[in-house]
Amino acid sequence: MFEDFTLDFVRVSDATLRVRHGGEGPPLLLLHGHPRTHATWHRVAPLLATEFHVVCPDLRGFGQSSQPPDLPDHAGSSKRAKALDCLELMTRLRFDRFNVAGHDRGSYTAFRLAMDHPGAVERLAVLDGVPILEALERCTEKFATLWWHWFFFCQPDKPERAILADPLKWYGADPQAMGSENYADFLAAIQNPDVIHGMIEDYRAGPAIDRAHDEADRDQAHSLQCPLLCLWSERDDLPDLYGDVLEVWRPWAPDRRGRAITSGHHMAEEAPEEVAARPNSCAVSV
Repeated sequence: MFEDFTLDFVRVSDATLRVRHGGEGPPLLLLHGHPRTHATWHRVAPLLATEFHVVCPDLRGFGQSSQPPDLPDHAGSSKRAKALDCLELMTRLRFDRFNVAGHDRGSYTAFRLAMDHPGAVERLAVLDGVPILEALERCTEKFATLWWHWFFFCQPDKPERAILADPLKWYGADPQAMGSENYADFLAAIQNPDVIHGMIEDYRAGPAIDRAHDEADRDQAHSLQCPLLCLWSERDDLPDLYGDVLEVWRPWAPDRRGRAITSGHHMAEEAPEEVAARPNSCAVSV
């Protein structure tokens, strides 16, 4: 897994991030979702590393990166804090400007990174995601039924207790579909109570401080200054919830395009060639 990539633990201002990076060319930052680690990119990263220097960290609170402090407003788990981690990581790797792609929960950090630091992000790709504010304001009984975990995970203490009673039963996973090393990394993460808490705090920040950051941007008519590519899984529910996914992004991304990927939700594992393929890959020709 990640042959010819370097594994590092990089200290930034408020976190220590486990990161793999390798390849030649312009920098490309890949951000994983819940409940995965950076290892979810193990099939995509080598394909992109022929053209890019690919950087795959564990976000703070996930995998083997450090845990943020618990704060009343969940600021330590905010996407703004995680975006700053990523900016500092890329700076320490000597990249001042880069492409970024985020999947699932990682898409929120990728979006916040591009909004907060427009001078650093050349192109943005969002995989299976819309802005948190849009998801919350468009919440219907269908969303609440399909994405009930968003609201359960916001409750104190109970989500961690429920998950840790049987983490593998809760999340489910196919070692063959994931790949043995990726699966082992995932398994270690979901059996660690600290990581479970960190991942749940990522959700608790959503309707609180993350929503407030999105609202402030909307109130000030801020939008992305870089091109956006939006990819969504054909066998997931984004179009069922929102219809035209690109229309949801209209207020946030003047320069946007997108397409469906023939895959379930974990597209980097299920359809790596399609995710990485030209001309619509997460970093090329956005």
